[in-house]
Amino acid sequence: MNKHFIFHGAMFMALAVALGAMASHGLQSLSENSLRLFNLGVQYQIYHAIGLIAIGIMIAQLPHPKLFFAGRLMFFGIILFSGGLYLYAITDYSPIKYIIPIGGLFLIGSWLSIIWSIFSHGQAEDKQSSERNSKQDDGGENQ
Repeated sequence: MNKHFIFHGAMFMALAVALGAMASHGLQSLSENSLRLFNLGVQYQIYHAIGLIAIGIMIAQLPHPKLFFAGRLMFFGIILFSGGLYLYAITDYSPIKYIIPIGGLFLIGSWLSIIWSIFSHGQAEDKQSSERNSKQDDGGENQ
């Protein structure tokens, strides 16, 4: 599964480069505000594509269920947030703007899920370490 996150992160990066070039060279007909929104979508897509790649790498080291959840949230957050910005900037169809904050919440949730996975894994490691230490202490007293 971690390869999927790395793959999708790389695909989102490639798409962001292409969309950024398209914005610079092919979307001059858009208003200044629409072009700003489009470029904001590109910018956030790049940040979160890197995040998706990082999640894939982290899963290889720490296969925690919350990291898989974070990856899924980030994947769909990119689609809803950046994709919503692209569609809204190009079409100016106002109902689209209501999905953009949902994508933003998904992106925020993905980062919080990463934090949660790190702390919950750290607590599990601390508990296992203290259990090992107490078993070693008990073993030494019985001899």
